[in-house]
Amino acid sequence: MNDLPISSKYRSTPDAAVSADEREQLTRRLNDAFAAGQLDQDDYSAKLDRLFSAHRLGELIPVVEGLPGAQSYAEPDAVRQSGQSAPGELTAARSGSRLTLAVIVAIALVVIIIAILLAIIL
Repeated sequence: MNDLPISSKYRSTPDAAVSADEREQLTRRLNDAFAAGQLDQDDYSAKLDRLFSAHRLGELIPVVEGLPGAQSYAEPDAVRQSGQSAPGELTAARSGSRLTLAVIVAIALVVIIIAILLAIIL
């Protein structure tokens, strides 16, 4: 019994032909898993052999079983590292612009004038 869900293309369409893109994607996933130490040399070689000898998606079930899931979403900009500092490090504060200071002073003056006018009227 395999651990792939029935919705997996390998189980839901096992008779579909293996495309060059599919082989390329699975080769990348196998290489990443091997580089991360999740596959030993023998398992890696056996899975590559099976990948390149397969003609149908169903034949790839033993190849994809046990591999980490493929990322199927784009990384949000808020999560993506900008590369300027390491994760967890604080960046230097930006200096305030003169325009920001001018806007704050203008708002404060308007509030003071309104308060004075209300005091005179009442």
